[in-house]
Amino acid sequence: MDELLKILQTNALLSREDIARMLDLPAAEVNARIADYEKRGVIRGYQAILNEDQLDLDKVTAVIEVKVTPQREGGFDTIAERVSRFPEVRSAYLMSGAYDLLLFVEGRTLREVAQFVSERLSPLDGVLSTSTHFMLKTYKRFGVLMHQETSDERLTVTP
Repeated sequence: MDELLKILQTNALLSREDIARMLDLPAAEVNARIADYEKRGVIRGYQAILNEDQLDLDKVTAVIEVKVTPQREGGFDTIAERVSRFPEVRSAYLMSGAYDLLLFVEGRTLREVAQFVSERLSPLDGVLSTSTHFMLKTYKRFGVLMHQETSDERLTVTP
């Protein structure tokens, strides 16, 4: 992968001038390359990685394994694109192994996610089965640890 993309993945808040210095390139070239990546759809957006456990959110996240029958025209893509259009589906992946699609789904409650699975996802033509797993706590997300070390300068006392 291009070093520029690696830098942006690590910290997209760096100034273009800082990135240019890191890559030993003119800032104008860095700007042009970023603009080209955005235009071609390589860069799809910029997001902050949040520790959602520290926020008071009314949200539940589920990981759903979906077994499907590939469509005659379009294979897995047709059903994956259809499923991806649901607003509850935050991410969707084609997988190898025991199931075909891996979905990350969000809802306000366990019941809301269960209702999505039973009333909207499972009845779709081509969906053979689902297996839903609810996320309880996040330890690491996109390479970032969610636990923050506290700097307690007191010495540990042991008996």
